[in-house]
Amino acid sequence: MADAASSAAPNANRPHIRRLSEGTVNRIAAGEVVERPASAVKELVENAIDAGASRIEVAISAGGKTLIAVDDDGCGMTADDLSLAVERHATSKLAVNDKGTEDLVHIQSLGFRGEALPSIGAVARLGIVSRPAGEAGHALKVEGGKVSGPKPSSAAPGTRIEVRDLFYATPARLKFLKSDRAEAQAVGDVMRRIAMANPRVGFALTHEGRTSLRMDAETDASDDDAQLSRLSRILGRDFQDNVMPVEIEREGVRIAGFAGLPTFNRGNAQAQYLFVNGRPVRDKLLIGAVRGAYADFLARDRHPVLALFVEIDPAEVDVNVHPAKAEVRFRDPGLIRALIVKSLRMALDAAGHRASTTVAGAALSSFQPGAHMGQQPPPQHHLMELAARSFAPTQGADAPPAVPGMEETSPLQPQDLAGFDQPAARVEETSADDLMDRPLGAARGQLHLTYIVAETHNGLVLVDQHAAHERLVHERMKKALAETGIKRQALLVPEVVELGADEAAALADRSDELAELGLVIEPFGDGTIIVRETPAMLGDTDIQGLVKDLADEVADLGQALSLKEKLDEVSGTMACHGSVRAGRRLTAVEMNALLREMEVTPHSGQCNHGRPTYVTLSLPDIEKLFGRR
Repeated sequence: MADAASSAAPNANRPHIRRLSEGTVNRIAAGEVVERPASAVKELVENAIDAGASRIEVAISAGGKTLIAVDDDGCGMTADDLSLAVERHATSKLAVNDKGTEDLVHIQSLGFRGEALPSIGAVARLGIVSRPAGEAGHALKVEGGKVSGPKPSSAAPGTRIEVRDLFYATPARLKFLKSDRAEAQAVGDVMRRIAMANPRVGFALTHEGRTSLRMDAETDASDDDAQLSRLSRILGRDFQDNVMPVEIEREGVRIAGFAGLPTFNRGNAQAQYLFVNGRPVRDKLLIGAVRGAYADFLARDRHPVLALFVEIDPAEVDVNVHPAKAEVRFRDPGLIRALIVKSLRMALDAAGHRASTTVAGAALSSFQPGAHMGQQPPPQHHLMELAARSFAPTQGADAPPAVPGMEETSPLQPQDLAGFDQPAARVEETSADDLMDRPLGAARGQLHLTYIVAETHNGLVLVDQHAAHERLVHERMKKALAETGIKRQALLVPEVVELGADEAAALADRSDELAELGLVIEPFGDGTIIVRETPAMLGDTDIQGLVKDLADEVADLGQALSLKEKLDEVSGTMACHGSVRAGRRLTAVEMNALLREMEVTPHSGQCNHGRPTYVTLSLPDIEKLFGRR
């Protein structure tokens, strides 16, 4: 008997498989879809857009914890539709194909899983009032998964959904929510992103009765103008003034939008807005492509401002790889990455020597009266002496004395400005008045032997001579490398780098791409890469570290940026050492030659690290400084 009892004990403790209750299943499903109030707002607003709404108003209380109300003027729902809308796996957004089954490939709507309403109803008190145009209205309630209704109700055409006491049925989730202010900010971010992708729809958001977002539908402008107008209303006037249009279409993929000038940048990537078929996404592939496109124009810790919209056949993209659809998966990621890089590079090339207007704004603010209050102004005679020492006139043989502490140097000869000798000859034949018609104007002098002062008909331009020439030399080097290719140096003893099997295989798949950049690698056993040649311009470099960085980037971003960035860094360093230094006195011919070269050289508006090479101050702005306007 004892043996029988002991042998039965393990079976008694064995866990048994059982079905979960419907309420538990719904709450688990809700946890995937409704993470926080902003998640519920996203699902409800996207449903309103799919319903054809032209106006959507959202009101929240306590950051959305106690109330989320969404009103729209869409197509509305009948009583039967209302009953089905709160059932799991019921939707109007999936078409039936020729085989009589739902088409899960050609997704034409923002949502299709049919999970939002039943999921919200499983964890909150959900109320819906809806009325199709020309028909009667009906109301329905769901509390903790229990449905009551529908029943007749008066309502305007469209739908109103109220979500009260979010997560009351799952109180543990409330502990993980942030403050009311933080949750309200998350709701605002969701609304702004959706509004960016839908300029033909009007949006409004109020929190505790205060309007934080309101914008009318952009109905009178063309699609591009409506898009830019909507983006500018959300991101500010600076966005409109400092972006370039982006557009490319190949192999059924269209990429459009607006990308900021390199000098219009941020310290993080939060100002990068990416959309796929109208759906806001945060996708590593897209973010990596943006980084690659700007790699030659921004330091690693700076990020461009942009909004890009990818339009692609729904069959070529999987939007259901993430419960909240924040990520997507492309059938041909290489094509998408290449098109994004290509379109951004085309936009950057078209920008020429433009620098962002925010640079001038920052400069003007430092000139405002009272900006240096509290500092003792120098005596008048000292100001005159400083001006005489630091401003070198372009005419006359007498040169001012050197700035104290600055090395005395002789004026540059034309050959010191490599490539400027021919433009300089043309400058001598052009009058100063004619040069003032040029974008960067006519050189009038040199400030502190570092900054060129140029005059235009509309104001003045201050140019950092070293930063400007550094970019010009760098662009020449890039052109030479493109024409002749990157020279390689063979290693006397090939370097063996040990990686994981997957990392090594992924890196080997990109061996052709790396070879074009001067790095020749081969697979060398399981999880090992052998390096035979490296770019000559890198010199004695840390091969182990470089290859491991490349492997990490390929695994994380799908592309290898470290090598190109290192080459760009070396090229930039060489350009820096080969360019006109601060403290060098330039003649009028040399200064004007530098300005003319900048006007015809792409990207000359910023140095190799994304800093501006010149600042433009308009005459009206200068007059405002002196109270003339």
